[in-house]
Amino acid sequence: MLNQNKFVVSHAPFWHNGSSVTERTYHTILAALPAVFFGIIQYGWPAISVVSLSVSTAILWELLLNRFTKRPATIGDGNAALLGLIFGMMIPAAAPWWAVLTGTFITVVIGKQIFGGIGGNVFHPVLVALAILKVSWGDFFDHDIALVNFDLNFAGIHPLSALKYYGVAAIDRFTITGLLLGQQAGGIGATFGLGLLLGGIYLMLRGFIRWEIALTFLAGVFVTASIFNLADASRFAGPVFHIVTGYTLIGAFFLATEDSSSPVNFLPMLIYGFGGGIMTVLIRNIGVYPDGVIFAILVMNLVHPLLDKIRPKALGKEV
Repeated sequence: MLNQNKFVVSHAPFWHNGSSVTERTYHTILAALPAVFFGIIQYGWPAISVVSLSVSTAILWELLLNRFTKRPATIGDGNAALLGLIFGMMIPAAAPWWAVLTGTFITVVIGKQIFGGIGGNVFHPVLVALAILKVSWGDFFDHDIALVNFDLNFAGIHPLSALKYYGVAAIDRFTITGLLLGQQAGGIGATFGLGLLLGGIYLMLRGFIRWEIALTFLAGVFVTASIFNLADASRFAGPVFHIVTGYTLIGAFFLATEDSSSPVNFLPMLIYGFGGGIMTVLIRNIGVYPDGVIFAILVMNLVHPLLDKIRPKALGKEV
């Protein structure tokens, strides 16, 4: 009897490094936890309620959609929980329950699953939800208004709002150290800059996010803010202030680096990250919204397929 070898044909990838979506997801959740815990300490029970509702309903929407479309349950990979966690981190502790439910529905169903699930979404799902909610019900996602209306007795003010409406003189009360340690109003998990920074470094060192995108995003913010500040220091804040306030750090490490909505080639990643940083400061300084991270990254999500067409020239000669 002949000993015949079978010829097996399969699709790419043909080489696997052993990593998985589940591993990346849970490590990203782990990296975000310090900022989340600080937000809970800062805002108390309302923050626990918002984050818990956000995570649980994101998982629920994905499970229901799996059942409705008769697909295998995908909640075990942790991606829905991660999206719910990031959404909860970026909204005020005073966000009403219906806004949280609406936001997680848009995140999971429209932002993620309508494009085919993991790897198919053109835009970061959380940013899709936040942009729609911010345009539709802006007052509920204005951190200063939300905290006052909810009577949380929080004495802080969103530093970018202070800059936008009252000028550079209004931000003298803030110190860089204080801002890094969360002495500012903002999203539940978006104010503790030191925690976000450490989480981002952890993810870069472990290879779960690309340093090219995260660092060039921060570089884009720094360079653009420096130009504005040099042009008129009485109107525009310095670059370090822009880096440690608002959604900048969570945007650099947890939003702009999302795999399916960002480039994969080296030069496109640099352009993508730097462009996002430029857009962020432009929106903050001359746009309508105090914080431009959400819309800046959405714009770069939109153009990233075009950027990925920039590739190294192939080796060899044309025959």
